[in-house]
Amino acid sequence: MHQTVPLSDERLRRRRRLAFAGMTFAMLIFGANFVVSRHAVLNGLSSHDMLALRFVTAGFLLLPSFMMAGGLRDCAGLGWKRGLVLAVMSGFPMSFLLMTGLTFAPAAHGAVIGPGTVTVIGIVGSVVLFGALLTRQLVLGVIAVLVGLACLGIAGTTHSNPSIVFGDLCFLGVGLVWGGYPLLIQLWRVNALKATAVVSVLSMAYLPIYFAFYFRGFDVAPWWVLLLHAINQGVLNVIVGLWIWSWSTPVLGPSVAGRFPPMIPVAGTLLAIPVLGEIPSGLQVGGIALIIAGLFVASWRRAPAR
Repeated sequence: MHQTVPLSDERLRRRRRLAFAGMTFAMLIFGANFVVSRHAVLNGLSSHDMLALRFVTAGFLLLPSFMMAGGLRDCAGLGWKRGLVLAVMSGFPMSFLLMTGLTFAPAAHGAVIGPGTVTVIGIVGSVVLFGALLTRQLVLGVIAVLVGLACLGIAGTTHSNPSIVFGDLCFLGVGLVWGGYPLLIQLWRVNALKATAVVSVLSMAYLPIYFAFYFRGFDVAPWWVLLLHAINQGVLNVIVGLWIWSWSTPVLGPSVAGRFPPMIPVAGTLLAIPVLGEIPSGLQVGGIALIIAGLFVASWRRAPAR
């Protein structure tokens, strides 16, 4: 009996170290996706190609899980109404805004505007739906994020390429749509991986539209490029990243897990400099810094429920 306690404590420490490393890896996946996707659309692949690669990969891989959970009869046990709402928030509409934004605006903008908006919506939703306490720390974080978003908006309007403003608006739409997704997952108490399967399978409805109107043949890029982007979009971002996040959060606890999302804009902004050569202007640097700082302040300690 005396020997089992240290072993249990050691396993717990290993689990926490593994969860910490996993969350770091998941944030790097999400942050790098902005840069990788931006690189793809700048080198021949369209936003429609990227969407097709994402949903054909994730949809077919998660189709068995979807069918075993109940299939089309009741949308894998989730119900069609809820399933369609989640598919809008995290499936094709959200992904379409993301890929369209990356066609017009720098990857660093997407990496900060999307997560920044999601954080603001998450804080407001937690207060309204779950009775979280609105502390001074949360208010200061939200204000910093909003001021940073305003700085990026002003910088976009003064840029020589007016399409950047349109891309930034798409990223803002991503945050507005995606921000409600985790709130509904928590409100409806839906398993995150089950919700991912529903979203991925339902989003396959876009594939007939793609092949009818946007398909340009399989020679738009070398086969290995298509394969790599299919793995990045459908496997890493949709399945692996979400699974790691879902497993690591209860191991680390919400107060620790909440400190990781600010790594997304940090990773996306830093990777965009060497990979894409995107050197932000002074006002853009200020806006990005404010958003990242606001995310750290707002997420460093989760507000307790009343």
